[in-house]
Amino acid sequence: MTKIQLALDRLTKKKCVEIVEQTEAYIDFIEVGTGVIKEYGMSIVREMSERFPNKKIVADMKTCDAGKHEAKQAFEAGAHITTVMAFANNQTIEDMLIVANQYGQQLMVDLLGVTDYARVEELHRLGVRMFNIHIGIDLQKDVAWGAQHFQLTNHISNLQLVVSGGINLNLLPLLMKQQPSVVIVGSAITDHENPAVAAKEIQEGVKQF
Repeated sequence: MTKIQLALDRLTKKKCVEIVEQTEAYIDFIEVGTGVIKEYGMSIVREMSERFPNKKIVADMKTCDAGKHEAKQAFEAGAHITTVMAFANNQTIEDMLIVANQYGQQLMVDLLGVTDYARVEELHRLGVRMFNIHIGIDLQKDVAWGAQHFQLTNHISNLQLVVSGGINLNLLPLLMKQQPSVVIVGSAITDHENPAVAAKEIQEGVKQF
C-alpha cells in the first residue's frame, strides 16, 4: 500500500501542528521540511515525534556533507527517516547509511537535479534503497510530470520509490502507474482551505490504484 507523506514547508511551527492535527487520520508520514528545520532547528522534529508517536517522522535535512553528524542529529531528535542529496559524496552517503542502520532507521536519497541513471545504480550498489524522484518548487512552472522521470529508476529492482514535487489529486493516475512506495504531498494539502478534506481526497485517490 502506497504511503502518504505530508510535507510541511514554509510554515510556522503553530501551523505545522494545526495541519497535522487536522489531517493525521489520512496521512502516514510527517515530513518536517528543510525550511522549517532551518527556522526552528531539531526541536520541531523532536516535538513532532512526541506529539504524533503513531506517525513516521521524516527530517528533510537535504544533507550534502557531514553526513554522520547530521544523520545522528535527525535520528536522536526522533526522526525515522532523514534525507541526503544524491550529488553528495559517496562517503557522506555511506556514513549516513551506517548511522541509519545503527539507529534502526532509514535514509532517503533525493534525486533533485540528477539526470544520469548510472548515479542511481551507483547509489543502489552502496546500499541505498529509498529514492525520491523530486521536481523542485523552482522547476514546477516549467517541468511537468511524465514517464521520462522514471527512467532513472525503472530499470532497478529492490527499491522504494518516492515521488514529490507539486503533487495533487490530478497527478495521481499518472504517478500511481509507477507503484510508488510513498507519495509526498505538500501545498495541495497545506494551502487548501480545508486540509483535512484535501488529505482525505488524496488518501482516497491513492487507494483507487
